[in-house]
Amino acid sequence: MDQQYLEDFVAGQVYNSGRLQIDAAQIKSFARQFDPQPFHLDEEAAKSSVFRGLAASGWHTAALTMRLLADGEFRPAGGIIGVGFDELSWPRPVRPGDELRVTSEVLEVRPSKSRPDRGLIRVRNTTLNQNNEAVQIFTGNLIVPRRPAGGN
Repeated sequence: MDQQYLEDFVAGQVYNSGRLQIDAAQIKSFARQFDPQPFHLDEEAAKSSVFRGLAASGWHTAALTMRLLADGEFRPAGGIIGVGFDELSWPRPVRPGDELRVTSEVLEVRPSKSRPDRGLIRVRNTTLNQNNEAVQIFTGNLIVPRRPAGGN
């Protein structure tokens, strides 16, 4: 799919990503570097945690989601450029063996009042596991350029 400009987006559009499987080694590697807590690093310690087993860091889930978005159908012109988000939740943990995918729904499209060359879109991104259970939900606010004059 080609890049899309602000004028190409409408509320209600849904985009999908490919799939990505996560394993225990990836969970532990990310945790060692960025979120070194026992329930992300050690199966035995994780059993007595609130997770009741090894779980990926929420920030690891966010990074995996970004990878899926960058490789998926959702292609704003100029890239996925966020200026913030309205909500972020991790309704259930990501476990070794989970296969993740992302659905992105455009919620709002609005031209910028002060920058006529761009606008903002609000997009709800839901990361799902292989059982279609949400493991992360966030609503992002993205800058998207308007179609250049004379562009198709």
